[in-house]
Amino acid sequence: MSFMKTLAKVAIGVAVAKGAQSVMRGGGGGLMGGASGRAGGRKSGDLQSMLGGLLGGVSGAGSAGGLTGGLGGLLDNLGGAKGGGGLQDMLSGLAGGAGAAGLLGALGGKMQGRPQSSSANFGEVLNSAFDATPQREIEPSADQEAAAALMLRAMIQAAKSDGTLDEAEREKLLGQLGDEVDADEAAFVQSEMQKPVDVDALVQETPQGLETQIYAVSVMGINLDDQAEAQYLHKLAKGYGLEAQEVNDIHAQLGVPSLYT
Repeated sequence: MSFMKTLAKVAIGVAVAKGAQSVMRGGGGGLMGGASGRAGGRKSGDLQSMLGGLLGGVSGAGSAGGLTGGLGGLLDNLGGAKGGGGLQDMLSGLAGGAGAAGLLGALGGKMQGRPQSSSANFGEVLNSAFDATPQREIEPSADQEAAAALMLRAMIQAAKSDGTLDEAEREKLLGQLGDEVDADEAAFVQSEMQKPVDVDALVQETPQGLETQIYAVSVMGINLDDQAEAQYLHKLAKGYGLEAQEVNDIHAQLGVPSLYT
């Protein structure tokens, strides 16, 4: 298996454990005051469509540059928000760097044997991991694996930011992994579920240019229906230097309530 595939499975698990229907409902005003921003109501092509893709697999293979929908397409498109380039452009050398690569240090030779780069972009590879047809799955590069590991950490931390990740939810998360996940990946997920919430550490581990993507997958892991979760996202956004309008734009693309009013 791979961290990319594990990310896909945990994304499904988080959607189930935290309540996909709650995540998908729209909202009018923001949950945090004191800043102006666009309301984040639901719109076509938003999180409802995206979760449908997660749970039903991605249809259509697409050529290089082809898969642009679903979660993968959303993350790729967010890449231009900071730094002007696409997500794939920002991943060059990530597995050998000090950011997300640090997440993989305890896994020894996990990255050995994987190509450093891939002809497919991150979104294509992630979308292929949601596909129920194994032949359509694209092998991720080392850099893409490192990014997927960081996104896993962000999503799992966000899911427990309200302090309600109980044993039943843990079982739902782990149950989505099935028999495909290997021992290293299962241990990684277990370890992340047991760690305390630490926004500052996550910010420090996020390479420059990936802030909007890591923030977006954090929103994925949250129901965003109480102040504890809103405060968590507020602190994360501030740590990444995201403006209120940027944050509300991300929420609008996900079809979830705005953070700021």
